[in-house]
Amino acid sequence: MNDREPTTSSLPIPSSDVPAAEQLLPLVYEELRRLAAAKMAREAPGQTLQPTALVHEVWLRLGGDGQPQWNNRAHFFAAAAEGMRRILIDNARRKRAVRHGGDLAKVSADATGFEIASPSHDDEELLLVNEALDALAAHDARKAELVKQKYFVGLILEEVVDVLGISHRTAKRDWAYAQAWLFNEVKRLRG
Repeated sequence: MNDREPTTSSLPIPSSDVPAAEQLLPLVYEELRRLAAAKMAREAPGQTLQPTALVHEVWLRLGGDGQPQWNNRAHFFAAAAEGMRRILIDNARRKRAVRHGGDLAKVSADATGFEIASPSHDDEELLLVNEALDALAAHDARKAELVKQKYFVGLILEEVVDVLGISHRTAKRDWAYAQAWLFNEVKRLRG
């Protein structure tokens, strides 16, 4: 359990008289950085992607200095969650590519003997979760969005409630359903 206070409710929506990016970035940067750090802490050791780089990449994918008009906090954080998800999936796919060693694990040049590199299950697991999440989104978009906010952004349930505008009870029920659904779907995808 995480006992930190939800902070997404304190983010105001920029007023229209000042460019959105100038107002929005200072308001959300630290929150996005904290969420990215929490997400990256759950990733496999040896990640080359750092939380600051993840936040900057998300910011650029969301429009950089030419930010679109965000309807509300939920709209912004939904887009940020999707952006983080896509960046992490792209990173996992890139690392699995044959030209990057595919499923081979990195081995020290000082290693002796003829050790066979073991496959990396972390990237494979992330790709399976992504595929299962796409299937869940086709089945139930709200539950898939809740998973994105928790799994890819790292929000706690209280923050997800605020971002999605649903009750705590609904969020708990949706989370339990989504976990079971994704577990079964990942199991099915593994064959």
